[in-house]
Amino acid sequence: MPFYEKGNVRIHFEDTGGAGFPLLLIPGGGLNSTIEWNAKSAPFSPVAEFRRDYRCITADLRNATSGQSAGPLEVERPWDAHTDDQLGVMDHLGIKKFMVLGFCIGGPMIWNLLKRAPDRVVAAVLSQPSGLRKEMPTLSYDGNMKGWGPDLVKGRPDVTMDTVDRFLTRMYRNNADFVYTVSRDFVRSCQTPVLIMPDDSPPHPYVVAMESALLAPKSEVSLYPWKDTKEKIPLAVRQVRTFLRAHGPLDRSLS
Repeated sequence: MPFYEKGNVRIHFEDTGGAGFPLLLIPGGGLNSTIEWNAKSAPFSPVAEFRRDYRCITADLRNATSGQSAGPLEVERPWDAHTDDQLGVMDHLGIKKFMVLGFCIGGPMIWNLLKRAPDRVVAAVLSQPSGLRKEMPTLSYDGNMKGWGPDLVKGRPDVTMDTVDRFLTRMYRNNADFVYTVSRDFVRSCQTPVLIMPDDSPPHPYVVAMESALLAPKSEVSLYPWKDTKEKIPLAVRQVRTFLRAHGPLDRSLS
């Protein structure tokens, strides 16, 4: 698999090179989001499902401890640093316009993409999106301080737990509200078609997913629950496919 490099950032990505319109896939797994997660841990494999119709691009998140991407912890702009990487990969591939499907942490990242590059993202699917659960406001910070952070420090002598603390504080505590990356006013004004696929696990609050769906003027919502039984998942995937076909061209030349 190839790498995209810019300065001290190195992003490991996969490009199926298909003939269809580009579809950026953001794996779940929180800050350990990797290409491998798509195949092994996702409710459905997005590459397997969509590679025949779309040019699927996915990547290891910067500093995912089980991945091959690396870069500095940008303490003052944690979400934007990841958005830089995603847009950088698309620029590297010569892709201007694209659709995006993201799981888990991909939810906040998609909203940030829509804020940063509204002219480039044609449509978005947010599957089991992360958000702030009010009864567990420090869940994401605490979990990453116990898991991702110590694992990262073990392999990165240039990173300390103090840096990890400041990074996660900025990411999950300073903006501890809603979907972390954008305001309700932004979602209310967003004109990009979005399909929300709610979950209701601790890091994926149903209430926040539905609030964003109710606010966004061009939103759709999947059936819920959609992944509690294996029989429902193909139906949910069918809805994703219908949504993508409705809002994104199949012609790659339009990207």
